[in-house]
Amino acid sequence: MSSKILIVDDEKPLVDIIKYNLEKEGYITFEAYDGEEAVKMAKEQNPDLIILDVMLPKMDGFTVLKTLRQSMTVPILMLTAKEEEVDKVLGLELGADDYITKPFSMRELVARVKANLRRVSFNGSEQNHIIRIKNLKIDILKYKVEKNNKEIELTSREFELLRFLVLNKGLVFSREALLEKVWGYEYFGDIRTVDVTIRRLREKIEDDPSNPKFIHTKRGVGYYFSDEKPI
Repeated sequence: MSSKILIVDDEKPLVDIIKYNLEKEGYITFEAYDGEEAVKMAKEQNPDLIILDVMLPKMDGFTVLKTLRQSMTVPILMLTAKEEEVDKVLGLELGADDYITKPFSMRELVARVKANLRRVSFNGSEQNHIIRIKNLKIDILKYKVEKNNKEIELTSREFELLRFLVLNKGLVFSREALLEKVWGYEYFGDIRTVDVTIRRLREKIEDDPSNPKFIHTKRGVGYYFSDEKPI
């Protein structure tokens, strides 16, 4: 079945170009041209991925993102016309999975769409898909995480990062390695993306994020997952 993608931007010519290129790849697309319409369309169509511009009429992209994250974990790729790091970090803080700065090539956009959709597809034959570590229960196939028997809402990117670290328990990965292994493509050295996602993940699964028991930092090297004494 073809994946459904919601495109949200107030520039109709750009939406038309994105729509054309995605439909060439076999995706089903829906369009929204302002923030309020985006929220309504997302809830009605339940897309597999959302491409969301930051600058929108009626409701800006960050507000749309924050609203959707209250009930949806679908991958969201932010479009921004600004190079400022603060905009990218804010998007990640609010739960964006990815971002791309205008102007961009359609080839890059399609590649990022494919990479994000790959992250949320799973192999039904995967073995031992339930992982239990102390008070955490991770269902690899259903993309579900429970802490103390209560489900935790993670974005798809946060889940992918947690899953990768858990499945490679005890191994230390640099930020660059995590960008390659989890994000799946070059981020042009923007390692802050990893730091923000790690912090958000700690806030959700750790009892005390400032003194983590699961996701640890190896100073000067990177991050790793362990339920034992830090190395």
